[in-house]
Amino acid sequence: MTEQSAPTTAAGGQGSTARGEQTRQLILDTAMRLFRERGYARTTMRAVAQEAGVAVGNAYYYFGSKEHLVQEFYAGTQREHREAAAPVLARERDFGPRLAGVLHSGVDVLSPYHAFAGAFFKTAAEPTSPLSPFSAESSAPRDMSIALFREALTGSTVKLDDELREALPELLWLGYMGVVLYWVHDRSEGQVKTRQLIDGVVPLVDRLVGLSRLRVLRPVTRQALALIHTLRH
Repeated sequence: MTEQSAPTTAAGGQGSTARGEQTRQLILDTAMRLFRERGYARTTMRAVAQEAGVAVGNAYYYFGSKEHLVQEFYAGTQREHREAAAPVLARERDFGPRLAGVLHSGVDVLSPYHAFAGAFFKTAAEPTSPLSPFSAESSAPRDMSIALFREALTGSTVKLDDELREALPELLWLGYMGVVLYWVHDRSEGQVKTRQLIDGVVPLVDRLVGLSRLRVLRPVTRQALALIHTLRH
């Protein structure tokens, strides 16, 4: 009996769901390994199915395409990122340490994939690729990441311009994308330069955010927000 047609009784349904989740995770883990070993372009759904020991039809049952596999990877890393950032967000109230904690935990979660990231980035960097973090297909994990930066901001004691408060989580996410890009190309031992970048930039961001409430800087803030709105639309 295939997994698609497994019994749907209470006990049988639970067992089928558990087996299905195990199979789904096996396919995803296998795909990530093959992406690292062969590269994204040279990895096919058929190869993933063969390596995972499942029928090709079952692989497509759980993931409609390679792109769906990557989107699930994105979502999984975002869930891990939020879990990894939780301790610092529970402990700290100052904005700077909260932001640093979120950025460092993001790098922590991504670190096992550094060797694979360079080759994968060539595909994800294509503007029309559904794997781009800016694509419509990536909206769910992108929103999850922006929500984490919003949590870092709203749970802090920082006082800032109200209009900036609304736009800042997305701006912080954009900055995080810059950190990830630097990390992809960072060949220092343990990507220590990326850590140094975070530790150097966060105090600057913290100070600028705090200064945003000053009346003399409000016109500059409004101009920056207007530019962002124009580019977004």
